[in-house]
Amino acid sequence: MTQKTATLTYNGKTTEYPVYSGTIGPEVIDISKLYAQTGAFTYDPGFMSTAACKSSITYIDGEKGELLYRGYPIEQLAEKCDFMEVCYLLKNGELPNQAQYDDWVNRVRKHTMVHDQLTRFFNGFRRDAHPMAVLVGVVGGLSAFYHDSLDINNPEHRMTAAIRLIAKMPTITAMAYRYNMGLPFMYPKNDYDYATNFLYMMFGTPCEEFKPNPVLSRALDRILILHADHEQNASTSTVRLSGSSGANPFACIAAGIACLWGPAHGGANEACLKMLEEIGDVSRVPEYIKRAKDKNDPFRLMGFGHRVYKNYDPRAKLMRQTCHEVLDELGLRDDPLFKLAMELERIALEDEYFIEKKLYPNVDFYSGIVQSALGIPTNLFTGIFAMARTIGWIAQWHEMIGDPEQKIGRPRQLYLGASKRDVPDMAAR
Repeated sequence: MTQKTATLTYNGKTTEYPVYSGTIGPEVIDISKLYAQTGAFTYDPGFMSTAACKSSITYIDGEKGELLYRGYPIEQLAEKCDFMEVCYLLKNGELPNQAQYDDWVNRVRKHTMVHDQLTRFFNGFRRDAHPMAVLVGVVGGLSAFYHDSLDINNPEHRMTAAIRLIAKMPTITAMAYRYNMGLPFMYPKNDYDYATNFLYMMFGTPCEEFKPNPVLSRALDRILILHADHEQNASTSTVRLSGSSGANPFACIAAGIACLWGPAHGGANEACLKMLEEIGDVSRVPEYIKRAKDKNDPFRLMGFGHRVYKNYDPRAKLMRQTCHEVLDELGLRDDPLFKLAMELERIALEDEYFIEKKLYPNVDFYSGIVQSALGIPTNLFTGIFAMARTIGWIAQWHEMIGDPEQKIGRPRQLYLGASKRDVPDMAAR
């Protein structure tokens, strides 16, 4: 922390506010005493210039196209680690050694099953219910079953809840899919790694032996790594805000899932696949490219550009590699939908309009294609995202609980309604 200050003059009165410097990134002006000293609030819709917390978990530099988990570049983690290693890193701050890794994996495996009564929750939903609606309800309902880990002030309880959430999210997500399809639930098989176990619960049957495909398992594992955390985004901020009231971790993660459901957030890769389906054929790509360039046309190319990354999304390069590996493995390069996606990719990387505006394909563009190739239905894409992001939410929630400066969230407002007035009698209204 530095000793720098920022000076503000308001209504003829000058006040000073401390300026803090992080390890990297912009400096932060501490305005926590602004209202007490000036009687004024700041106005920042979307919190675009507001740091609501201190964190040591994830760092993004949008200008450089850089994403770090605990200081490690996402590119290196996706190449050298599996998702369980990344979970340990995000939760505990350092990468595990072999003994720590083995212990961590074993602890997660012990909690992959869900309470048998929880399976009855699914019967209360319509078969065609959106999987995210199911996940919000079922994950929120976990707190009704696991009373032994709800004391948020107990570190052991927090750790148990964290492991349960990481372990049970694949089981619950796969169950949402199976229920939607009218298929019997597949209990987890803990001989498999995390990603393979999920694919088994999704696509295995009681009738036949499941044959894992390491290329597909690795593709899913990479999707999970790339989506594990992303600084103080909308759903993470929702988890923190929910947690600031002292709510239990299961309720907080359910709140994060609800926020992630939005098409502007976790639903982006689902929207991307719907866009490809709307275009329909490679022959129509020029027409839609022309429409995308017309600012008066409501059509927008989904999966291109990113609100945070002003250059290339660092996750997109890795997801692009994975995408091509999966298409080759499954022999899908000639599939009409994937040919269409590859043509859009080619144009975006070569067309001067897209290059000038830095509208490069982002991680949502490629992850949607990969998930579709894996056989995951479009309406479950955001569920996969939630499964991946659970560890990020848990790490952020855990960090918040341990922050002595943390207070219950209470944003302010610029009130524009009617001024104080008296209620007239009925006859005078």
